[in-house]
Amino acid sequence: MAVQAVPTKGNLMNTKKSLALAKNGYELLDRKRNILIREMMTLIDHANTIQEQIDGAYAEAYIALQTANITNGFCEDISKAVPIEDGLKLDSRSVMGVEIPILTMDEREHYDYLHYGTRTTNSAVDKVFILFTRVKELTVELAEIENSVYRLADSIKKTQKRANALKNIMIPRFEETVKFITDALDEKDREEFSRLKVIKRKKLRESADQK
Repeated sequence: MAVQAVPTKGNLMNTKKSLALAKNGYELLDRKRNILIREMMTLIDHANTIQEQIDGAYAEAYIALQTANITNGFCEDISKAVPIEDGLKLDSRSVMGVEIPILTMDEREHYDYLHYGTRTTNSAVDKVFILFTRVKELTVELAEIENSVYRLADSIKKTQKRANALKNIMIPRFEETVKFITDALDEKDREEFSRLKVIKRKKLRESADQK
């Protein structure tokens, strides 16, 4: 239902401006939504690829661990010598105003396994360390992507909600208001035109009578 605004030319101009802004806002939100969806779909494809790599890396790492346990004895004590990962860093990038996380790990020597000693271990343990390091790197990458997808999905939902409000509520309301004011002003102009015609005929009759 149209807002019963006072039918003046000033209100008509203001409502037309609001209508133009609402349409422009909808176009921008729709564009933003499409860009975010494309970004999210790209990340989902990447996440599926990383997940497959993680599954394969875990399988390979656990097979290597079994081999190490057999050839070197159970590696539980050796594993305690490996330091806890504390080199994770968090940064971010912006995609259409959405903050997307960037996770990085401190650059270290890829084969930095000397902290558990090589004299009492064999190459099977080294292989386990290398493979589980790869698992860790892939897990960090997957965590970054999954968090990014979650944030993008949340932003897409909010953007869609705002776009729907403009498209289905605000724009029709402004259009109805413009039509209401335009029709009212047109009717007023017709009444004024009719009134002027009556006055003109009256003046013509009065002028004829005076003659």
